[in-house]
Amino acid sequence: MTSPQSDPAPQPPQPPQGHAHGHTHSHGPAAPVSKHLRKVIAAVVIPFATAVVVGLIAFWPGGAPDHERTGVGFDRQTQDGKVVQVVKVDCADVNAAQVPPTGDTSTPSGREAVNEQEGECAKATVEVTSGNDKGRQFVEVVQPDAPRQLREGQGVVVAYAPDAPRDLQYSVTDVNRKIPMTLLAAIFALAVIAVGRLRGVMALVALAVSFAVLTLFILPAILQGSNPLVVAVIGASAIMLAALYMCHGVTARTSVAVIGTLISLLLIGLLGSLFIGWADLSGNTDDNTGLIHGLYPDIDMSGLLLAGVIIGSLGVLDDVTVTQTSAVWELHQADPQMGWRGLYRAGIRIGRDHIASVVNTLVLAYAGAALPLLLLFSIAQSSVGTVANSELVAEEIVRTLVGSIGLVASVPVTTVLAALVVSADRPGAGTSSSTAAAPARTGRGRRRKA
Repeated sequence: MTSPQSDPAPQPPQPPQGHAHGHTHSHGPAAPVSKHLRKVIAAVVIPFATAVVVGLIAFWPGGAPDHERTGVGFDRQTQDGKVVQVVKVDCADVNAAQVPPTGDTSTPSGREAVNEQEGECAKATVEVTSGNDKGRQFVEVVQPDAPRQLREGQGVVVAYAPDAPRDLQYSVTDVNRKIPMTLLAAIFALAVIAVGRLRGVMALVALAVSFAVLTLFILPAILQGSNPLVVAVIGASAIMLAALYMCHGVTARTSVAVIGTLISLLLIGLLGSLFIGWADLSGNTDDNTGLIHGLYPDIDMSGLLLAGVIIGSLGVLDDVTVTQTSAVWELHQADPQMGWRGLYRAGIRIGRDHIASVVNTLVLAYAGAALPLLLLFSIAQSSVGTVANSELVAEEIVRTLVGSIGLVASVPVTTVLAALVVSADRPGAGTSSSTAAAPARTGRGRRRKA
């Protein structure tokens, strides 16, 4: 019985530990570190944030440059419209299609022309509901095989071509989706607020800030001829700082996630620059990028591609770095005696599960976006090597792999940073809260007695 009674001997200094440990749990996720470590972190984060602000000021565009509209693709004057009447007519009566002069219907275009010539077309009367020509009506003929059919009362988007003959100046280009899109956005916002509460509100504010940086800084600065890579790095850094600190608070934990994200973004930028140049990816692969290059020939399209890789990777990087930092902080609170090596080993085990799911998610997201293109290659019975070598697919492969490498690297980088910071706490330098100092002080006392 003497052996069990020998344990309570060192207990007099223990009550503060029991009180502090319970106090820590009552304070939730907040785990402040010593003033010394906060100063070290601030010495890294503050100059970085200052550099981002200076970059925003230096490269601020002041709006997108004006240009004369080409009337091609998205570069058209558009107005709102409404379908007021739809009647069925024979396609032959409106000359909707012409059978090939040779009568050859073996080709897809020939068969389509015959079907349209013999089928029933829709003759829609459309009214312009906005702009200077509000109230003006025009006729739109919709062929039977058209992917989009018009119905009476439907809202549409109409394009205006001022140089065309009056009867042909307006044409329907798309369906007006403002109402369903607005409703869906409202449902999303309500769901985020209902579940996340104040944190959800801050997440929505951070999302608005991200879109503001993208539309007011990144895009106009690139259009004005600034280096896309530099603009993307500055803009992505501003988005990162705003999103992380607004959503997770101005704490040492968030600062460690910021530093881990920054290191990973730099790695993605270096790898992207290397392999985009090495693979001779021009970034000019479709009608939209061709139109951009035609309107603004001074834009570096390969740099624009790299900027897209950096910005596209940022959102997932934030998730990974915050999760890893939080995991290490919680592990330290659960066992304040655990050293940085133990914290790193435990944190990296959590990170491995995160890597597996995140990388798979990223690859599937890019594959889903490129699914129509992959389907075309499948129809053409192209080999895997041929598909991967085409620039359209090679861009997505480089984008996916470079982003995935950055994500994988962010796990050990952020985990080791968090483990070093939280285990190197120096209570003697003063902490912002006695709750953070008490576990560390107790752990150090035990190590001295050992």
